[in-house]
Amino acid sequence: MNEGIKRRGLMLVLSSPSGAGKTTLSRRLLAADGNIQLSVSATTRAMRPGEEHGKDYHFVSPEEFEIMAKSGAFLEHARVFGHHYGTPRALVEAALADGMDVLFDIDWQGTQQLKEKMRDDLVSIFILPPSHEELERRLRTRASDSEEVVGSRMAKAADEISHWPEYDYVIVNTDIDKALRDVQAILNAERLKRTRQIGISDFAARLV
Repeated sequence: MNEGIKRRGLMLVLSSPSGAGKTTLSRRLLAADGNIQLSVSATTRAMRPGEEHGKDYHFVSPEEFEIMAKSGAFLEHARVFGHHYGTPRALVEAALADGMDVLFDIDWQGTQQLKEKMRDDLVSIFILPPSHEELERRLRTRASDSEEVVGSRMAKAADEISHWPEYDYVIVNTDIDKALRDVQAILNAERLKRTRQIGISDFAARLV
């Protein structure tokens, strides 16, 4: 795409059950592409050692979070393990207007909320594991979780996987390198859509 043509950024969602490779794909995509940034959520949980306000999360009090939620300041928000998490609308909209893409590592419920508010800017991808057995193997080998925890994650995975038809694209993560190339191909194609190249009319007018 011509670098002189102004483009509106897009919101790229990656969702998957735990163990399917979503986090690895997100990290590799961010490292390889300088025109996409990770969405930084606001949260009411305490800051952990090594974390930075504004980089890892926007840390706010429960009272602040409630005010933001009631005023419509979040594109999506949820309560997870006793703490609130939300995506600040203003920061995302500013990035999109500046031609920067924003990556979201969220579940199907968060994706539904984003779709309700900003469907025209949203591109959603669901990552599937190659098999039930492989997903269970990954969950067992990546951490020293108990049988109960692994069983709980597998049960939750079944529910999450059932929502794949709600996404624009589906990738089966048999090989992480190929899966990354597939994500990049989708991202590149979506960036080239006529409706996102908001400067294309002026550019084309200068050619005739």
